[in-house]
Amino acid sequence: MFDTVVIATDGSDSASRAVDVALDVAEKFDAEVHALYVVDRGDVAASPDELRKELVDALEAAAEEALDDVRDRTDGSVETAVRNGRPGAEITQYVEEVDADVVALGTRGRHGDHGFVLGSVAEAVVRRCDRPVLTVRQLDDAEVAAADA
Repeated sequence: MFDTVVIATDGSDSASRAVDVALDVAEKFDAEVHALYVVDRGDVAASPDELRKELVDALEAAAEEALDDVRDRTDGSVETAVRNGRPGAEITQYVEEVDADVVALGTRGRHGDHGFVLGSVAEAVVRRCDRPVLTVRQLDDAEVAAADA
């Protein structure tokens, strides 16, 4: 059913749970795993000129850390990629390029909860992607405690 799973991660807590769920799906279906991090050029463009190089370096370091985290969570192989651009569009394009059967991502990202049902990136992927999209929400402390019981 699922031969190729794409995990879109930004290293956030919400993405962390999505990584766990997606790796579980991939293991159950013996699927190929791709992990993708998108450096949001909108964040870079909005920063002061004198800070842009430092910001790009920090975002690229965060990308490698997030992708390493995905690799460290599984015994299987993981294809990784870093893209630059608008996250929703880049995720959707990557899913099409690798002919993925499903893409998984958290419902909230680095920018946190702004009172929306879905984060803007998750919403963009759900609206644009022609493949199944598995959105995984971050559990609150009470839900984590109940799940561990």
